Amino acid sequence: MNSKIAIRISRSMALRALTIALLLAGLQVSAQAPLRFLGTITAINGNTLTIKVDANGDRLVEVPTGVPIKRIAPGQKDLSTAETIQFSDLSSGDRVLVKLDPDATGATPQALQIVAIKQTDVALKQQKDREDWQRRGVGGLVKNVDATGGVILVGSGAGPAAKTISVHIGKATILKRYAPASVRYDAALPAPIDAIHAGDQLRARGEKNADGSEIAAEEVISGTFRNISGTIASLDAASSTFVVKDLATKKQVTIHITPDAQMRRLPDMMARGLAARLKGTASGGGSSTPAAGTPPQNGAGAPQQRSWGANGGGQWAGQGGGNGGADPQQMLNRAPAIQLADLKKGDAVMLVATEGTDSVTAITLLAGVEPLLEAPAAQNLLSSWSMNSGAPDVAQ
Repeated sequence: MNSKIAIRISRSMALRALTIALLLAGLQVSAQAPLRFLGTITAINGNTLTIKVDANGDRLVEVPTGVPIKRIAPGQKDLSTAETIQFSDLSSGDRVLVKLDPDATGATPQALQIVAIKQTDVALKQQKDREDWQRRGVGGLVKNVDATGGVILVGSGAGPAAKTISVHIGKATILKRYAPASVRYDAALPAPIDAIHAGDQLRARGEKNADGSEIAAEEVISGTFRNISGTIASLDAASSTFVVKDLATKKQVTIHITPDAQMRRLPDMMARGLAARLKGTASGGGSSTPAAGTPPQNGAGAPQQRSWGANGGGQWAGQGGGNGGADPQQMLNRAPAIQLADLKKGDAVMLVATEGTDSVTAITLLAGVEPLLEAPAAQNLLSSWSMNSGAPDVAQ
């Protein structure tokens, strides 16, 4: 009898101890709840903000009258020169760092301080960075990495415009690498030079030498991606996917299309002219070939305008009157943009995508490429274009 009572008492004490432990754990979790978070405003209702938090979904935050709101420029970290703005100055799309009031007792958390980056400021910085990447950037496929010497050899361009660029890495160079299965620049993570391998795609910006064969890199981003060429076997608009039979592996691959994908279609005449150039059979005046990503200049230093002749050979016809070989990357940049709805079963496509065997996410896609599939040099065409045709989305 006494033993049964002892067992009951023991169980009761154990349950009580477990209950106390759970309560204490709950208090600790509550106490450790983050008092600040970073996100993007998605809605404003009265004095309440709906914020898409970078870490974990949406949150509502009340902003009482008088709460200090500071506006800073993208990348700025010192609040000493920040501008004070009003709640009415905030708008959807603005990036905000919210510090919560730990003493607030209402059902909705209240802000104690808000630091904002206006969406217009973000867009302006992104535009400036895009222009800087285009002006001072290079891109292509990694051919060799000398981690000890801090030099990466990159093959850029295709066909007659192909060249090798030496990318010099210094102590101050920012090195980033795309996250697995991601094509977003703002999700890229710091990575050492020995994380870069031959065959990777790489972009760098910095100071180039006179002929563009060397660059002292200030920033480098790299990633391992997959080139796929083939014909669309089926499309599923509801899931934003289509299936391609890869010509290289002879296997079907499901391609996922996201809003970040860059998609263009080559007009037939342009595709034939580009294929002829990559094969080295294009005709036309002038033997000089511009460096990848650099349009020929006229006598006044302004980029010349392109016209396409009846023979399909891409030629630059500028105010200076001279003709030269069209640069493939510039040609692709000017091809018409398309959407998933513009593709159909049977279309031939070339694309650069994330790593994967049966399922990948498209980064860059080019349709209207039937003539290019016969040009061996076209296999590296998109590798240079996708890393050299514009700036990545700039993280804040």
